[in-house]
Amino acid sequence: MTELRDQNPPTSSLARLAMADVAQAAGLRSVQFVAWRDLDDPEAGGSEVHCSTIAKTWAESGIEVNIRTSAVPGKIQKLQRDGCGVNRRSGRYSLFPSIVFEGLMGGLADHDALVEVWNGMPFFSPFWSKKPSIIFLHHVHAEMWKMVLSQRRAQLGWFIESKLAPKIYKNSRIVTLSESSKQEITDLLGLAPDNISVIPPGIDAKFYPLGKKSDHPLILAVGRLVKVKRFDKLIDIVANLKTRYPSLEFLIVGEGSERENLESQIRNKGAQDWIKLLGHISNAQLIKAYRSAWVLASYSQREGWGMTITEAAACGTPSVVSQITGHVNAIDEGLSGFMASDEMEFEAHLDSILCDDDLRVKLAKGALNHSASFSWQATARGALEELAIEMISSRRRR
Repeated sequence: MTELRDQNPPTSSLARLAMADVAQAAGLRSVQFVAWRDLDDPEAGGSEVHCSTIAKTWAESGIEVNIRTSAVPGKIQKLQRDGCGVNRRSGRYSLFPSIVFEGLMGGLADHDALVEVWNGMPFFSPFWSKKPSIIFLHHVHAEMWKMVLSQRRAQLGWFIESKLAPKIYKNSRIVTLSESSKQEITDLLGLAPDNISVIPPGIDAKFYPLGKKSDHPLILAVGRLVKVKRFDKLIDIVANLKTRYPSLEFLIVGEGSERENLESQIRNKGAQDWIKLLGHISNAQLIKAYRSAWVLASYSQREGWGMTITEAAACGTPSVVSQITGHVNAIDEGLSGFMASDEMEFEAHLDSILCDDDLRVKLAKGALNHSASFSWQATARGALEELAIEMISSRRRR
């Protein structure tokens, strides 16, 4: 439950209200989201799932929700999805000045409140919006700028994120996913910890254990095929295990700009018959993969949370993950899986799970226990309470 910052009525009673009544108490009838990518974008990831799921849950509570994002190639500009209006236009990078211009011209003012998804490059909403707002900031991008941009553009991106944006957002209510991400935001961006609320992401009810595990060792990885996810390192680690487990299979789910490089790496290892790049698959296929896998692996360099870890956990599958911000809270160390600080330790943890039936059973139970504490209803409610408090506080100041 979100800690209520203002204990004077009516905010002190929000926790006892249904979501629709929380919105009514705050006078919240409509919300505008601004986000970089839409859920239908080929490169959509956890941030887009987080945004769209909260928006959907709020819409189900009677709130009018509109989402403004960049265009999706080959898709219509405007649509209704899950009770929310979605407007997808502007290019991948031209979206940011377009949003600022729209905001300054009043084009995004027809709502009671604003939710900005700050995904690396901010929209600077405190500069152009006078509406009560909250900011979803999942993690600091830091070295990620260098992975996707030229040196000069990467330096500019990091300057904006670490120096310019904190001055603009110093009084904003930030909502992040984990305590470790909150600490990182405080340390690297200098934002006040009292202005940062932690609300973990949920897990959809469709993720639950069913059926038997694969009859042969099966490692699963899920995510966008981009440099920060370090699938190349993961392929090297898993390839080292193949000599010890001849029937080992490694499945990678996801699509992205690194696909060709990863395909070449797999060919060079002669591993095409046991390392499979599955690309985008249906939800039903993903759930089946979670349930069949012996272990989920994530060697990502930076995450806000790592929702695939808790999704797999809800299906009874433990994880081995890199020891980074975000992963620290997504896994229950030693009970639902293991964290590793380097490739050698990562390989050792995978080996220990693959070779020990009793350990896999123990970790599967721990994964189920850990995942039971997360729900999208709680996530959406926590975020709504934060926005409601901002609205009530704003009204009092006026």
